[in-house]
Amino acid sequence: MSQQKLAAPELAAIDVQGLSRQTFIVRGALTAGAVYGLGAVGPFVREAIAQEGGGDVDILNFALTLEYLESAFYNQGLKKAGLSGEAKSLATEIRDNEVEHVAALTKTIKSLGGMPVKAPGVDFGMAFANQKSFLKLAQTFEDTGVSAYNGAGPSIKSPEVLAAAGSIVQVEARHAAAIRSLNGVPITDGGFDKSLDMNAVLKAVQPFVKS
Repeated sequence: MSQQKLAAPELAAIDVQGLSRQTFIVRGALTAGAVYGLGAVGPFVREAIAQEGGGDVDILNFALTLEYLESAFYNQGLKKAGLSGEAKSLATEIRDNEVEHVAALTKTIKSLGGMPVKAPGVDFGMAFANQKSFLKLAQTFEDTGVSAYNGAGPSIKSPEVLAAAGSIVQVEARHAAAIRSLNGVPITDGGFDKSLDMNAVLKAVQPFVKS
C-alpha cells in the first residue's frame, strides 16, 4: 500500500524499535491509524490487548510505552524543529506533562508488583524538518494517543487504575485540542470517533507490524 493511499501517512513514518508486547501493540495502533484513520486505533488496541490476555500491569506498560514515545517526540522536537513562540511554549508544557505521566505510570506499575518496560528506540522521520511538519505530526500523534487510551480503558479491571488512566487521557485530550487549535483546525472531527470493523483493521495492519 503506497503512502499516498494511507489515511495518516505521517504515522507510517514513525519507527518504534523494540520487541516487547507493548511496543507491538503501539506499532499496530500507529499502523491502524495510518491505514484507516485515527478512529480505528481504539478498536485495534482493545482487540490486541484482549488477544494478549494482558492484566492491568500489561495495560499500564502499554500506556507507559506510548508516553515514552510522546515524551521523546516533544523532547526531540524542542531541540530539532526550530520551534518558536506559542508552538515552543505549548510543546514545552506538553513535554513536561508527558514526563510526569511516565513517572506516574512507572510508580503505579511498581506499586502493583510489576516491572516497568524500558523506553523503546524511536525515529520520527521528517517530523522535525520545520515547525509546520512538527505540528502536523503532533496533532496526529495526540489524536492517536487519546484513541489508544480509550481503546485500552475497557480492559482495565482495577477501579483505581482506571481512574488514573482516565485522569491521564483527559490531559491528553486537552493536548490534542490545543495542538489542533494551533494548527487552525477544529478541535474535534465530531461528537464521536468513527471506527471500522475490527477484522478489517487487523487484516490490513498485520503486514505492517514488525515484531
